[in-house]
Order: sequence, then C-alpha cells, then structure tokens
Amino acid sequence: MPAMTTPICDFGWKALDFDLPGIDGRNHTLADVQGENGTLVMFLCNHCPFVKAIIDRIVRDVSELSTLGIKSAAIMPNDVTSHPADSFENMKLFATEHNFTFPYLIDKSQEIARAYDAVCTPDFFGFDASLGLQYRGRLDESRLDPVPNATRDLFEAMKAVGESGRGPETQLPSMGCSIKWRNAA
Repeated sequence: MPAMTTPICDFGWKALDFDLPGIDGRNHTLADVQGENGTLVMFLCNHCPFVKAIIDRIVRDVSELSTLGIKSAAIMPNDVTSHPADSFENMKLFATEHNFTFPYLIDKSQEIARAYDAVCTPDFFGFDASLGLQYRGRLDESRLDPVPNATRDLFEAMKAVGESGRGPETQLPSMGCSIKWRNAA
C-alpha cells in the first residue's frame, strides 16, 4: 500500500460540476451540495486505512463546518470490481456505521475523480462561496495513528475560507491510498 500525497493547492481553480448517485437513492449535483460560505468536496472510500483512521474526525469536522454555512459531500472514486469493499452497498454500511451527515456519492465512471485530478483517499478540496479552490490539504497531522490534540488543519482552513473567502497560504498535503483506477481497455 504505497501512500500518495496530494498536490499543492491551485488557488482559485473552479469546482467542476457533477451529477452522481448517492447512497440516499438520489443524484446530487455540485449545486445541491454548495454551501453559502463554502463547499468541501472529499474523495473517500471504505477500505483505505488512512480514511478509516480519520473518518470519525472527518464526520465531526463536517458537522461543525455545516453550522458555519459550509456544506460537504464525499465521492467514492475507486474501481469496485477490483476493490469490492468499496461497493455501493458497502458505502451505505460505512456511512451508517460512521453517522455520515453529508451525501456519499459514487463516481462509477471515475470521470469526476479524473476531472478533479484526485490522487488518493482521502483527498480534500475546499472551495470558497464562489467555488474557487482555497484548500487542498490534510485533515490534521494524524496519518494511521491519531495524534493527541492535533491541530485541525482542514477545519481551521475551511473556517477561514467561510469567514474571509481565503484559505491559508501554507498547506500540508493529505496522505492516503492511491485511487484504484480501472484498467484501460
């Protein structure tokens, strides 16, 4: 399991629209998940040890960000044929087990993950109210083991985005498992 890290934030890059099925039985678009003060698009999956290690803190931070007018959605980009633990049914179980309060969507074609240039799970894209990218970094300094009293990088960055429209100039990359791309035919 080679760990991947995300690229540096491309400030101002515009969020791309999507129309993806969610575990709630309906499709969601970018407009559906856009927040008044910001939007967080996350690429997550069920099986990745990096995601599993931080998922409860992700849920906590997303819940707190929603009170600040920042809405969130998670997209599962992996090939479910090679990684059945990430199947749509398992997504439902994972979201229920961890009390997701945000849409959990599947990118069956992997087109959205490619369009966003997502590289790993977790991969966080924090947008301002006008959908310009302001944060592409880590949740916190924890990787596979929680760090006590870790600075909440993602939460603090998105709070600043919601208040000022700008993310921090210095951002540390997220680390996770590479996206499981389908083999080209």
